[in-house]
Amino acid sequence: MNASQSAHRLALARDVLATEAQAIEGVSARLNGSFLAAVDAVLACRGRVIVTGMGKSGHIARKIAATLASTGTPAFFVHPAEAAHGDLGMIAAGDVVIGLSYSGESGELIALLPAIRRKGVTLIGMTGRDTSTLARESDIHLDAAIEHEAGPLGLAPTASTTAALALGDALALTLLDARNFRAEDFALSHPGGSLGRRLLVHVSDVMHGGDALPVVAPDASLRDALLEISRKGLGMTAIADADGTLRGIFTDGDLRRLIDAGQADFLATPVGTVMQPAAKTIAADRLAAEAVKVMEANKINGLLVLDTNGKLAGALNMHDLFRAGVV
Repeated sequence: MNASQSAHRLALARDVLATEAQAIEGVSARLNGSFLAAVDAVLACRGRVIVTGMGKSGHIARKIAATLASTGTPAFFVHPAEAAHGDLGMIAAGDVVIGLSYSGESGELIALLPAIRRKGVTLIGMTGRDTSTLARESDIHLDAAIEHEAGPLGLAPTASTTAALALGDALALTLLDARNFRAEDFALSHPGGSLGRRLLVHVSDVMHGGDALPVVAPDASLRDALLEISRKGLGMTAIADADGTLRGIFTDGDLRRLIDAGQADFLATPVGTVMQPAAKTIAADRLAAEAVKVMEANKINGLLVLDTNGKLAGALNMHDLFRAGVV
């Protein structure tokens, strides 16, 4: 490929992107009371939101339904052709139907309109022609018109599908805001993703507690502390009273420093005299992601965990957070 061909292809790609960006800007500039009416209709819906469309509009409709569902608005996609053969039973009185068709004349979708209207649903039409059948038959019309499609032929649905997708996103996220939908709510719909792990996994879910918790008394010998560190495998041990009151922490790094200083009398030295009294801690009910921030801010690899009464409840290190997928 010569330099002229490269320049031509980059120019064409930039023109496509510019055309689609202009299409979105045009839709944005025309937002009006109809958009607000669509938001109110969905907020008032006591059923489900059904999004439908044929061809490329169908692909966009499926994505809009997925975005709505993941941001607090129960929604699903129904294929118009399948609806005509039984799937129309998925739609019930009280639902809201969002129909996508740029021309507003998609045969499969228009054929469903009488049955949809008889069900007593609210119909929102998203089209590029406000005089089309779908626009006229809709309770609310969302204007997704564009000047022209992208590319040298201007035939393939490009700018029109981008504009419809962006308009669907605007609807979904406006609804998200109106519902006071929080990041924690979003995570509940995405428990398998990294966001879900960051927002759903708590310290208590990953910490080592009970017999797995490394802990010795303040008067325990340095040898006993070293054995506890080795047995529990966290590279540290908590120093606590019998009632769980935390006194400090002793880590394998502290041990190395004692050896370097020639102060490691394993049998005679009480660990309470060489521990770090200002141990970094976190509450058991905090998010595991917060534990990551504490460790990173203090350049440490482990934390001790306290319960609601401020008593020692557990311990965790960075490896636990890696295994949990939080990091």
